[in-house]
Amino acid sequence: MTEQLSKEIKERVEGYRELLLERLGELVAIPSTEGKPESDAPFGREPKRALEAALKMCEADGFRTKNVDNYAGYAEMGEGEQLIGVIGHLDVVPAAEGDGWDSDPFTMTERDGVLYGRGVADDKGAVVASMISMKVLKDMGIPLTKRVRLIMGTNEETGSRCLEYYVQKEGHVDYGFTPDGDFPLVYGEKGMIRAKYEANTQILSIEGGAASNIVCGKVKAAFVPGTLPEEKLASYFGKNGIRFELTKSGDADSLTVFGKTAHASTPELGVNAIAYLFAGLKDVGFADPLVDFYCGHIGTATDGNGLFGEVRDEYGALTLNTGVIKGKNGAAEGTIDIRFPVTMSAEQILALAEGKLSDANGQITITGTTEPLFFSPESDLVKSLAESYVEVTGDTVNKPMTIGGGTYAKEIHNTVAFGCAFPGIDYHLHDNNEWVRIDELLLQAEIYVHGILKLLEV
Repeated sequence: MTEQLSKEIKERVEGYRELLLERLGELVAIPSTEGKPESDAPFGREPKRALEAALKMCEADGFRTKNVDNYAGYAEMGEGEQLIGVIGHLDVVPAAEGDGWDSDPFTMTERDGVLYGRGVADDKGAVVASMISMKVLKDMGIPLTKRVRLIMGTNEETGSRCLEYYVQKEGHVDYGFTPDGDFPLVYGEKGMIRAKYEANTQILSIEGGAASNIVCGKVKAAFVPGTLPEEKLASYFGKNGIRFELTKSGDADSLTVFGKTAHASTPELGVNAIAYLFAGLKDVGFADPLVDFYCGHIGTATDGNGLFGEVRDEYGALTLNTGVIKGKNGAAEGTIDIRFPVTMSAEQILALAEGKLSDANGQITITGTTEPLFFSPESDLVKSLAESYVEVTGDTVNKPMTIGGGTYAKEIHNTVAFGCAFPGIDYHLHDNNEWVRIDELLLQAEIYVHGILKLLEV
């Protein structure tokens, strides 16, 4: 690409700075977490409202748009048989628990060139950056020999059924990327195993966690009065750096344990409140089937060693997260989220756990599996997009990678994750104070213009 063309792209993207802020603020203000399904809103009213708002923006830009039964929608430009897909999502995880937000998570706030709010990075900011990249291509009048389609889903965070439905109705793409991973590019995504654990318990009630794919940041449990040895608990939590609160009343003693949220693909970056609650109870001698089962099979480690042993390949290790737990009336149930290496299969992983999923205290039930995704780093798709990243940023140090997170790339053919996170930056995804720099969103849009142009040449 010529230096003059690159300069023009940069200037045109910068010209849409205010429009980017306006649109992202409008979308962040819609709390598009999954809600109660309705006849015309499969994932609740707010995800539908976010989709309608995004499609209206794209219509204003002059793109062809279609709402696919409020599961997903798209904006399209160009002509031709082949289709380039840019696949983002408009739904978000709930705002993290507690008072950790410095501003309203559903009011986009700017401080010193940084935007804060739920979805500014995951994934509404990336969707708006993708809109801007398409506007720039349209403004430049570059002949498009392939169709370019921005596909927007509404339930990526809770299962990606939106994209599954879209594919059933509209088909796959010839080349695609989802702006919901990492730069420079993700050519492999770990496989996933979803499971639940169940056990009886003497704990009167227990509840914690925001979602199965988030490390639990807070759990609260009620006990028969006088059951818990306060000094011993304080000693255990203190030496492990865990914050807790113990309150006593005539009906029940309430124990709240605080951890640190993180994405389930990198549970080692968080502190799981559920794990430390049970580890603390075990340490002080609280004999209970649920506590014994959890500590014996899962524990505080994030590597799944208690079920599978040590599992890794050249691209990374297996991880395990317990995200949500609920229980009362003598029984409890919790979620398990496992990410396994890209060169292995779910069948191989589950074989390692044979005979370890149940005992007299409880059981683990597998509820779903997703195989890994892997593209050759030498494929046209990977090379074209990776080159566009280097072309814009000049970064030759960071290389394409594999990740533990699952993206839309697993749900639609010929697609990889490409951005939106720049190397080495923690945007607090799925955490309090999610943030992104305005300049990074503009840089992302610039990279996508280059990437689409390269895919037009493949």
